[in-house]
Amino acid sequence: MNKAGEIRVIALGLIRNGDCIFLSEGYDPVKQERFYRALGGGVEFGETSRAALEREFQEEIQADLTNIKYLGCIENLFIFNGRQGHEIIQLYQCDFVDSKFYQLESLVFSESPHHKHRALWIDISRLKSGEFKLVPEVFFEYL
Repeated sequence: MNKAGEIRVIALGLIRNGDCIFLSEGYDPVKQERFYRALGGGVEFGETSRAALEREFQEEIQADLTNIKYLGCIENLFIFNGRQGHEIIQLYQCDFVDSKFYQLESLVFSESPHHKHRALWIDISRLKSGEFKLVPEVFFEYL
């Protein structure tokens, strides 16, 4: 989450496996709801968004990416944990190099020692039906 009044630049990767997409699960304690979004993270100063995407996947789940294709830029204004957030998302379509990731149902990873997250394959129809909440919703245009 960005600091108050700060716009955060992030790079996220959409990875498909048939009718499923690989997403990270999040939870907003104020809204008391789960949400799902593509994996990735912050772009550091002097780093390209593509390099950030590859670094974040390596740091978070020790995964290398291939077939990386830039999809577009999304401006995302949102409320999380009762605070206004503002992100500029550089969105990529990509694939895992290692096929083992396509065999997983889910995996747990840490962004920091105190923050564990789960990533899992979710059928796109379950996102479109609203059973699982995809954020930001504009991602539907890229599925």
